[in-house]
Amino acid sequence: MLLVVDVGNTQTHFGTFEGAELTQHWRFATVRDETADELGAKLSNLLGLRGLAFADIQASIVSSTVPQLGAEWRAAGERYLAHQTLVVGPGIKTGMPIRYENPREIGADRLVNAVAAYDRVGDACVVVDFGTAITFDPVSADGEYLGGIIAPGVEISIEALTERAAALPKIDLVEPRTLIGKTTVDGIRSGVVYGFAGLVDAIVRRLRAEMGEEITTIATGGLAHAIVPFTDEIDESDDDLTLTGLRLLYERNR
Repeated sequence: MLLVVDVGNTQTHFGTFEGAELTQHWRFATVRDETADELGAKLSNLLGLRGLAFADIQASIVSSTVPQLGAEWRAAGERYLAHQTLVVGPGIKTGMPIRYENPREIGADRLVNAVAAYDRVGDACVVVDFGTAITFDPVSADGEYLGGIIAPGVEISIEALTERAAALPKIDLVEPRTLIGKTTVDGIRSGVVYGFAGLVDAIVRRLRAEMGEEITTIATGGLAHAIVPFTDEIDESDDDLTLTGLRLLYERNR
């Protein structure tokens, strides 16, 4: 069984594969100063809830946007899984030419998403990842990683709004009741949901004008479910895209 771990700035999403099938997956809040032992304890507990144990894991791969946690996950793999965990980074084989001035600047999760999307589509595509930031990662028809676009994420934008405007309350990110809010909460909710949906549509339309109308757009990330239903330019949504990409990268590097 293969363990795949996607460490984001806000959440960690991980799962287990048997062959090409994702059999289990979990999410928990990312804690930047967690140690290898704390990660091992958390992993053991979550595996145990599904009737699994360390002995069931034969291999593992991690991508991390928090550099120190990549090292801690590697240490946890050596200590508790009795093997060397593959960490996505410089030197890993992706099978994807990278058209970026400094490839070391690319977030590991963005590269993993691009690999998964191109493997799925086999043609020009764009991944829109709704994480701490909203990232757009286009891949050419020839399978080249072309670069990216980065916008502020939904949650950090809401936090900034409520922290800087003392009279505005925090909101739950659910479907707006109406476009024109009749309460302050409804007004913020409408602005956030329709505002980010508009941002996504506008950028994807510009990408289609530059790359061609036939590009496939795939959404992923923890907050995709809140925004994607209100967009017009997203073709597919796959919450597990990054985990699939990690499996593909493991297979290309084992």
